[in-house]
Amino acid sequence: MLEPDFFARDVVSVARALIGVRLAVDGVGGTIVETEAYHHEDPASHSFNGRTQRNAAMFGAPGRAYVYRSYGIHWCLNFVCEAEGSGSAVLLRAIEPDAGLEQMRDRRGLADTRLLCAGPGRLTQALGITGAMDGLALDAAPFALLPAARPGEIVAGPRIGISRAIDLPWRFGLAGSRFLSRPFGRAQRGQVASA
Repeated sequence: MLEPDFFARDVVSVARALIGVRLAVDGVGGTIVETEAYHHEDPASHSFNGRTQRNAAMFGAPGRAYVYRSYGIHWCLNFVCEAEGSGSAVLLRAIEPDAGLEQMRDRRGLADTRLLCAGPGRLTQALGITGAMDGLALDAAPFALLPAARPGEIVAGPRIGISRAIDLPWRFGLAGSRFLSRPFGRAQRGQVASA
């Protein structure tokens, strides 16, 4: 099980180190294959303009969940990083699902395993993540995070779906994974992130 200390460091390092980690929520989950880092000094981060009711969990202790509703449609799951009060977090973008597949298929209403968790909203729907989990500790139920056995090659590139700080290469993925929310471009594949 990953301890809070794993998250109490630089958010970009944590985003990279999460590739290959196993995530389960009430026993449903798989291997993390795509993440994005959001630092408190990053204008694309929810915490950039300070603490609000919506982003309060981002300013909590490292190793907690920050769950928010995106565009009023779907939930997004983030892991709080760095020191308490920092406001830095890692967005989970995709996992390779392998545990509780039938539950995921029921929740998502589709059979294609590749699309069950390929994107932040798909991932949270498949895992049953809701706003009620905002602020919960990641080292206790319903969460289970197990260290990566062998993460494989990690690629880096620009984050997706933002309009500020778009050039920062803070999106990380498992090279060659067919479960990514979006493939990394040819130029991005050359940016191999050291583990």
